[in-house]
Amino acid sequence: MHGVPDLSHVALLDVLSLERVDLDLFRSTVLFEEPESLYGGQVAAQALLAAGATVPEGRTPHSLHGYFLRPGDSHQSVVFTVERDRDGRSFSARRVVARQQGRVILNLSASFHDAVDGEPDETSLVAPEAGVAGPLSRPHRLIGFEQRPVGQPGHSWPTQVWLRCTEALPEQPLMHAAVLTYLSDIYTGHGSLASSKDRVQSTLDHALWLHRPARADRWLLMDLQSRAVSQGRGLYAGSVWSEDG
Repeated sequence: MHGVPDLSHVALLDVLSLERVDLDLFRSTVLFEEPESLYGGQVAAQALLAAGATVPEGRTPHSLHGYFLRPGDSHQSVVFTVERDRDGRSFSARRVVARQQGRVILNLSASFHDAVDGEPDETSLVAPEAGVAGPLSRPHRLIGFEQRPVGQPGHSWPTQVWLRCTEALPEQPLMHAAVLTYLSDIYTGHGSLASSKDRVQSTLDHALWLHRPARADRWLLMDLQSRAVSQGRGLYAGSVWSEDG
């Protein structure tokens, strides 16, 4: 376990790395000296990695559902406890509780399935070269990614962004799924909420479905849509597409 001054001094793979304390018990290894709260996408990604370390070989995540119960402290390590709910012939179900100082900050459920080859649907997408390189919200939270917002006339807040991880990632599908999970909480589809300077946005619950394998170190288009904003809460849905659609 080691500390770093801020996110600019650490690699994404180091941030997501876990120490296996016991058979179904894991702990984060990087602490931050910066005063910000812990990024929820990081905690969810680490919870998925902890769950994936306990499933039979060859099974990859296809969905996860999480509830963020308390803000995390970037100065403290996170302990992840995995419950093995089920191992069937082709599916595995896991529950993960993330704690700091004995207090629960995240409950996450994840389902895994034996990898099956299939033909992808093809969708026409704007090329990543059409985007403009530059930071968006909370750029300090996005470690190891290049981002290119897609120009959208009439939109005060971009809802389409091309992204790719600039770090060399291992071949394991679980790690790419974890990096996508890390990425999935960085933006929202709520332009007015996201750009408000007097609001602090926090994710309450988060769900992700992984229909096909995708490499996070290649260009991916994140397409976000605001569904509802009411009583200080918002709901948005997003899709992530590879370059070939």
